[in-house]
Amino acid sequence: MKSIFISVFMGGIILLVFSCATVPTGPLSPGEVRLLKMDVPREGDVRLGVPFMVNINFEADGRPEMRRACFFWSGDGPYCSKVTKVNYGSPGTIYVELLTWSSGQYFLESYVLYVQDGKTRRTNVVDTHIYIVR
Repeated sequence: MKSIFISVFMGGIILLVFSCATVPTGPLSPGEVRLLKMDVPREGDVRLGVPFMVNINFEADGRPEMRRACFFWSGDGPYCSKVTKVNYGSPGTIYVELLTWSSGQYFLESYVLYVQDGKTRRTNVVDTHIYIVR
């Protein structure tokens, strides 16, 4: 019984650590951007060689200029693309159009380059899984 309790307790601690590590907390500095999550089309809706839209939710202090979104495809990259559109709000959304020439399942990670105090800055990283079909 004691070993089951310890296993459950340790599992909870590990889950808590990883869930807290994905998105930084605390107040934003002036002009700072923090990514919250990334949404991609569901499995089967992304086809090889056909452009698709990725939506990245963020919070920001003000309306910073979003320059580029950069992606790692299962560790390969970064490949950076121009931001297509930005909706500022709570949360805001960054829209980026991507195109791929390789099918399969990928672990997709992204960060965004934005301007803060006249300097280009890099956000935190968000991730998701994506499946590209032929």
